[in-house]
Amino acid sequence: MENLNRYFDLFDQSRTSQKAMEELNHLFTEDMEFVLNGDKKSGIGNWKLFMERVFAANSDIKHMFEGWKKTADTDQYETRWAVCGKTASGKVYTQTGKDIAKLNNEGKIIYLENVPDNTELFQTYKEL
Repeated sequence: MENLNRYFDLFDQSRTSQKAMEELNHLFTEDMEFVLNGDKKSGIGNWKLFMERVFAANSDIKHMFEGWKKTADTDQYETRWAVCGKTASGKVYTQTGKDIAKLNNEGKIIYLENVPDNTELFQTYKEL
């Protein structure tokens, strides 16, 4: 679960740090799956493309999260999160939601689903 606890901090730091970006990507398996608003993508390559687009669209971003908890009778973990950001055009925004994750036997993230409370949030990333 250590990788999950590092995820949000590394995500935010990776906007300005290549080392943090490499550490963030290393949290995942090569064949990982991630879901944005119900739209599933596979592979670390698509994850890297998503991250490039997030940071091209945002000049700053900061996450807070409540803490990962294993969901009853599943192999999944969940956390509530909040994010504040500033778009590349200078507009500020806030958003809340939850993430759902699965880990492999080595503790790497094999599945990450982002479920924003406002489903419009990731519409710009659908064309990955």
